[in-house]
Amino acid sequence: MTEPTEAPDTNARPPLPDHLSSDPRSPHHVAAVFEHEVGIRLNGKEQHAVEEYCISEGWVRVAAGRTLDRKGRPLLVKIKGRVEAYYR
Repeated sequence: MTEPTEAPDTNARPPLPDHLSSDPRSPHHVAAVFEHEVGIRLNGKEQHAVEEYCISEGWVRVAAGRTLDRKGRPLLVKIKGRVEAYYR
């Protein structure tokens, strides 16, 4: 007789990496993570519109208003502090 097998957990989330980028061209982009909603806290405050983060180095990159770089992508500024990443 066969034992019942557990159904695969469809809500399983991949572990959050130390360095993550929302730009698909970046080597730090992990598509599986973006299937779920990710939240970022910088120095205990919720941050929105974070393009890239690094927990070990303690920084996030956010868009600098509507300013674009020479290739038409948003110009990013680096903000340093204590970074926490989590799934919402």
